[in-house]
Amino acid sequence: MKIGEKLRELRIQLNLTQEELADRCELSKGFISQVERDLASPSISTLTDMLECLGSSLQAFFSEERKEKVVFAPQDMFEKEDDENKRGKITWLVPDAQKNKMEPILLELQPGCTSQELPPHEGEEFGYVLKGQVKLLAGKKQYTVKRGYSFCLHPSTTHCLVNTGKTEATVLWISTPPSF
Repeated sequence: MKIGEKLRELRIQLNLTQEELADRCELSKGFISQVERDLASPSISTLTDMLECLGSSLQAFFSEERKEKVVFAPQDMFEKEDDENKRGKITWLVPDAQKNKMEPILLELQPGCTSQELPPHEGEEFGYVLKGQVKLLAGKKQYTVKRGYSFCLHPSTTHCLVNTGKTEATVLWISTPPSF
């Protein structure tokens, strides 16, 4: 791990010059400069003093923040075609979304295909029809959802989508908690 850049960021966050940090730590400005460029390595006690002057600690400084991925490319997404049950294709838009509170998928249904039947559960589901139209079956109720329309469901009954049209239907479906 290169500590120089991280120390420099801490110093800048506090609006300190190298000279001001050097004075606080009883070090030379040149040494601070070399450390920040990773040309010199401070001893543990010197690093501890520097971090203390910067309002941090060894533990906080070296703890690795989990880098949360925010943007996902097509190659990050996972697709599954359900040839066996003729349900169409599901694309998980966020990898490992099952670990999150929300699971967005892209559901593509060929004419006559039915999505997986989902049992009643706590949470909500949202869908937006991007292409074609589908029937939302929720218990004994049926709703037609056309392209450009959306649905919001608090699933208290078994539910699924059916493509009753003559063209492929594509639905952005978001479930909380994850259910696919």
